Amino acid sequence: MRSGFALTIRRFASFPLRISIESAGEISRPVGRLTLAFVAGIFLAAVLVSQAQESVEPDVLPSLAEPSSPAESLPSTSAEPLSASSQSLPSIAPEPLPSSAPSVPSSEEAFPSSTDPWSSSTNYTAAQTNAIPPPRAAGPYGSVDNKNVFVGDAIPSGESRRFHYHLQLTVRGVWDDNIFISHTNRVSDYYFAIEPEITIGFGDIEGRSSSYLRLDYMPSAILFVDHSDEDAFNQLIHLEGGYNSGRLRLSLFEDIALLESANLNSIVDTTGLWANTDASGPTRVNIFNTRLRAQYDLTGKVYLQGEGDSSIFFYPNHISSYTLSGGLYIYYNWLPKVSVGVGGTFGYDWVDDPTPNQTFEQVNARINYEVTSKFNLYASGGVEFRQFDNDRGDHTTPVFEVGLTHHPFDGTTFTLAAGRRIYNSGFLANQDFATTYIVGRFQQRLFSRVYFGFGGGYENSDYFATARNVSAPRDDDYWFIEPSVDVLITRWLSTGVYYLHRQDVSSVDFFSFYDNQVGVRATLRF
Repeated sequence: MRSGFALTIRRFASFPLRISIESAGEISRPVGRLTLAFVAGIFLAAVLVSQAQESVEPDVLPSLAEPSSPAESLPSTSAEPLSASSQSLPSIAPEPLPSSAPSVPSSEEAFPSSTDPWSSSTNYTAAQTNAIPPPRAAGPYGSVDNKNVFVGDAIPSGESRRFHYHLQLTVRGVWDDNIFISHTNRVSDYYFAIEPEITIGFGDIEGRSSSYLRLDYMPSAILFVDHSDEDAFNQLIHLEGGYNSGRLRLSLFEDIALLESANLNSIVDTTGLWANTDASGPTRVNIFNTRLRAQYDLTGKVYLQGEGDSSIFFYPNHISSYTLSGGLYIYYNWLPKVSVGVGGTFGYDWVDDPTPNQTFEQVNARINYEVTSKFNLYASGGVEFRQFDNDRGDHTTPVFEVGLTHHPFDGTTFTLAAGRRIYNSGFLANQDFATTYIVGRFQQRLFSRVYFGFGGGYENSDYFATARNVSAPRDDDYWFIEPSVDVLITRWLSTGVYYLHRQDVSSVDFFSFYDNQVGVRATLRF
């Protein structure tokens, strides 16, 4: 699941970026409790003041409103590391997997209705009412997935503007009956999550049909009541930009996740839908994903799309990896609303010792089908050939990605994502694993102010050896469900409650676990 950087670098251990990554992680730790308590006090005071309002405009809940704009293409199904899990989110994931995340696998964000083809890759999945999702998702293992099938809000704009901004603060109170997602050491506790978010942008950040630049930043402080040594501070950053000259369209996406918890969270998933099942426990990991897309119209019906992806999965005390990949696809607008494409992806995967470095190639066929403005379908399928820098034989496996978005009625949204790809294990030496997943979400607006959501997902992780004489018997089946209800109180305040059940059944008992969470949340929008 990891993508990389320079072809001249041989090992992550000697990669100069390691020092800067460690520094970034250390800087994120010193979070003052007094400051967090002060912020929480201001937030709760604002909630009380809001109750005094006598009239409220019948506005839809921004974070749960139907998506309003297309998103970026999904990345190619090249190898990346672990998820439970995720992105969209196919923007992956312009990707709606978890979550990170992603996730992994937000409907239109994860499954854009644009004519640009999606390339396959990873998601963080999210079922939250507070996120402004990037145009792609994140899932188990990172932020480059289409596993994000959860609806998020776009930046409201009543008029055409060049500069956009959005501020919000979410506070969650959660009871968790297995904070270590452990098979033998089940410990329960309450925790509070304080999650401010800022989005700023310039240009067409909603439609993405012309030039634009957008930045999302979301720190997340997790404070436990009885286990303060497990407090965590996560940082999520999403940067994207696009340029459109008519025949040539360029887009660049950068996702950074500095995580200290057991989940592969993303901006659109902080509730933890996609747990880090490869680690099966609280683990520090820093994830850097870069995606570049270039599309050029050869004729009115034929166009080329070039793809470049780079991902780094840095585990300070475990097996890190990074991958560099590129692809070229040719598309034909077969029908007014149907485009088909074919092409290939190739890449190199650097992995820390003792896991060997790896080379891979993919051949894929793709289709984009925009039936109506309310129904969109994307599919990509092919085969991957993987070679190892040792005497192990080649590994061949199918890879695919499917995304569907449907808005049958006003206030109703259904999204679905499925896929298969290869990841490097960050915890088991000389092992990779093939992940096959499916995730979906249904959301319904009731009485103008109430939003009911139900999300669920399943993922199978099948481990295989990357060297001779290595046994790889592990096989995991992970699944989750998350029903939720959110209520719009005022235009700038919403509250909600959710229940999350997630479970991993592994052939190695040590990695098995089940976990239940009940959470309440409130979101202030400025």
